[in-house]
Amino acid sequence: MKKEQVRARIEEIGIIPAIRVSSPQDAMFAAETVCRSGIPIVEVTMTIPGAIEVITELAQNNPTVIAGAGTVFDLETARRCLDSGAQFLTSTGLDLDIVAFAVKHDIVVLPGALTPTEVMAAWKARPDFVKIFPCSQVGGPSYIRALKGPFPHIPLIAAGGVNQQTVADFILAGAVAVGIGGELIPHEAIHLRQEHWIGELARRFAAMVKDARIQRQSRS
Repeated sequence: MKKEQVRARIEEIGIIPAIRVSSPQDAMFAAETVCRSGIPIVEVTMTIPGAIEVITELAQNNPTVIAGAGTVFDLETARRCLDSGAQFLTSTGLDLDIVAFAVKHDIVVLPGALTPTEVMAAWKARPDFVKIFPCSQVGGPSYIRALKGPFPHIPLIAAGGVNQQTVADFILAGAVAVGIGGELIPHEAIHLRQEHWIGELARRFAAMVKDARIQRQSRS
């Protein structure tokens, strides 16, 4: 899938499930389950043992899944993720070298940022989105709304503490998409291999994002 297609799919679906588990087996179960539930995007964080191998397996055996790498900490990891077939890179904080690497190799990149200064610096490096993390700890939807005032042209992804009570508010505040971890893929559901649990949450979140977008459009 080309870069433009990956970027368009992220914008269309509006949810990036972040997988942060303790084994590659749990990661594969979580990724495959959430994708079967209607959200064919997964962020495989580098904190997972064997994360690179998980991305490789997803890229080779699940062509309809957009498998990306999360918590990318340095250029060497970024290179390994690209070689494994990752279709996007995202970092917790702002690393301009990683952004430049992604831009050079024509891969979608979502650098993490928090302050207005970081958002400006990130956007000047020409990423596809800017991920605001951790959102909930600094005001939640109201913080996204505040950032959209001076930066209406920057596609912001809200991450960190997004849940069923706040997801609609983040979209209404102007987020183009949200990153969701344990609230979408509970550790207990993974441990018990409860596919229907994750499936129900995926459907709920997708419906909330869709409804909030319709509501936002009606207001504009």
